[in-house]
Amino acid sequence: MGTHEGDYDSGRLYGELGDRPPEPGDRARNVVRNVGELLITAGMVVLLFVVYELYITDLFSAGKQREATAALDDQWQHPGADVVEGGERTNKIELEDGKGFAKIYMPQFGSDFHFTVLEGTSDKTLESGPGHYKGTALPGEHGNFAIAGHRVGKGAPFNDLDLLQSCDKIVIETEGSWFEYRMLPKEDEAPKWDSVRTKSPKCQKVNVLGADYSKVFGRDIVKPSQGGVISPVPYAPAGTKPGAALLTLTTCHPKFSDAQRLIVHAVMTLQVAKNPANPGQPPAGMLEDS
Repeated sequence: MGTHEGDYDSGRLYGELGDRPPEPGDRARNVVRNVGELLITAGMVVLLFVVYELYITDLFSAGKQREATAALDDQWQHPGADVVEGGERTNKIELEDGKGFAKIYMPQFGSDFHFTVLEGTSDKTLESGPGHYKGTALPGEHGNFAIAGHRVGKGAPFNDLDLLQSCDKIVIETEGSWFEYRMLPKEDEAPKWDSVRTKSPKCQKVNVLGADYSKVFGRDIVKPSQGGVISPVPYAPAGTKPGAALLTLTTCHPKFSDAQRLIVHAVMTLQVAKNPANPGQPPAGMLEDS
């Protein structure tokens, strides 16, 4: 009797073949394949996370920064009576959590580098832009005006903070004034600063500060626990009376890590009141890299 195609049970045949013990080579191939699949999956997850952190959060933060800047511009264009006295703008600053109150410029990074500075350093606030450490000085005040900012993702306002050099200019704009700060000497420059500053016109106004500031240099890398960097006189004993108006910028270090903090200290070298007739116009040369 002839056989027909439907007379044998293909499922039984394959099942019987599959029931045989796997060869050692089969087990090894299965392990390699499974490990490979896991690595590919893990790689995809990491890649998506990197894309999200570097690009998606930047887009979200850019939108929030634009909103904060628009709100601040509107506030400055329609100041309250307590801000305008006798037709002139004062330096009174109203602080509100998560709201902008100043702008920061770093001319050496180009004319498009400018961010609105918000009050506070909560995660939510720093997603919108650099944030002012609560309780630290305000622009122009003796003490330490301290600002934190992200270095990677979320707008990354301080991405290139490590590129700043001694005497580089950092400009702060408030409703009533423009403030020029310049980065202090780095630690290896401080002992020979008198000879260094004579060779650079932009360093002429940057002096080594007094004994209370002996540990304060233009650039430092510290542990996250070293909160003394934003004290009125950084690194000095509590209660030390400030003798200078400092600006301190902090961000994570190295990039893609929060193991340490990169610190930049600058000293105020110039304050110019805004022109009531044209408050949005910076003083000549203020926003130039010089």
